[in-house]
Amino acid sequence: MSTTLYWLQCGGCGGDSMSLLGSESPDLVELVELLNLDVLWHPSLSNGTPAEHRRLVEAILNGGQELDVLCVEGAVIRGPGGTGMYDLWDGRPKKNLTARLAARARFVVAVGTCASFGGIPGIGEGEATGLQFHRETPGGFLGREFRSRAQLPVVNLPGCPCHCSVLAGSLSALVRGRRLVLNQYNAPVEWYGLFVHQGCVRNEYHEYRVEEHEFGEKGCLFFHLGCRGPLAHGPCNKLLWNRRSSKTRVGVPCAGCTMPDFPHEYPFFVTPNIADIPLDLPEGVDRAHYLAYKGMAAAAAPERLRQRKTFV
Repeated sequence: MSTTLYWLQCGGCGGDSMSLLGSESPDLVELVELLNLDVLWHPSLSNGTPAEHRRLVEAILNGGQELDVLCVEGAVIRGPGGTGMYDLWDGRPKKNLTARLAARARFVVAVGTCASFGGIPGIGEGEATGLQFHRETPGGFLGREFRSRAQLPVVNLPGCPCHCSVLAGSLSALVRGRRLVLNQYNAPVEWYGLFVHQGCVRNEYHEYRVEEHEFGEKGCLFFHLGCRGPLAHGPCNKLLWNRRSSKTRVGVPCAGCTMPDFPHEYPFFVTPNIADIPLDLPEGVDRAHYLAYKGMAAAAAPERLRQRKTFV
């Protein structure tokens, strides 16, 4: 028996759909076949007419069409003044459709940071929010107590965009009945239980506090250039993009796009600090000890790191 999936596009850029199209192993067609998915609707892939789409939605809402997985991409738009009229479906607020579809789904998956936490739309005038979180605060659009028909909260897959392999793996787990262990933000620990920093090819520079002050140097990007890698949970240096690279591998600081507070309020490429120590430190790190440890580490840095020499 096939598993039905409906993909709802809310307030977002469509980048998560583009990420999904970039899946390679398995590719999108293979994933659909392997999981025996019946994709009822995807805004970028389906070719039904508007009338056919309306009939499909009505069938889902009336119980005539079973809905197993609801994937939501983009934040829920509630503005202006809570009306939802900034984002419409068939002339009515899309937020109302979102709530009704979520009540019918066996699983609800928030694909990307906007759907998970509000993301970029969440700081504008659209009164946007995530499905079950508003930034770090539980609740969001559906409320803290929401549970799908499978008695699960919304499964959050943050990222700007969400990595295609994370979505494929999460769908595989849900469809095949494998339990997904979720963290405090309802994101699967399988992919969000490690820091972006883990696996970064600049780790040794970080440990010895060999710092990059200008782009293009070889050094750690955390201390001066705003890298959020030691703070953000995500698989970016484990599941490489296009199986080849990540931001930090090409010398670009991690923007922390999987974090609930993304985008943060201070400028990118800047590390707020006190006494040359970043204000935000990795979990469980004491500021005084960090200052002492990093001072000693910098003094003990090997010469090859100071000279930015790489040995192949």
